[in-house]
Amino acid sequence: MRRIALIVLVALAEISWAEPFTALGEDEIEAALNDVTLTYEGGEVQTFYASGRTLYDNGRPSWGYWAARGDRYCSQWPPADGWACYRMDRAGDTLRFIGERGDISAGKITR
Repeated sequence: MRRIALIVLVALAEISWAEPFTALGEDEIEAALNDVTLTYEGGEVQTFYASGRTLYDNGRPSWGYWAARGDRYCSQWPPADGWACYRMDRAGDTLRFIGERGDISAGKITR
């Protein structure tokens, strides 16, 4: 029983020390992504270049475009010509992209 109580206390301590996510505005999105590389939970890597280009690599590289527009991160992946936009949150070196249906992708800044 003491072991279970200790595990619960350790888990609660980790939760209370976790930095909360805060929403990013347009300027904050640009600053957070310019010339930054993120590594996602599945090991995929994405680099966001200041030029507006982005390279996503999940074992097969794919080039697209990114922009901060009206407090949203937006991306376009040719040959599609439309842009998909997401809200963004940040906690420390973790960035979250939140879709219109509430789907979340999170990545850690690795460069």
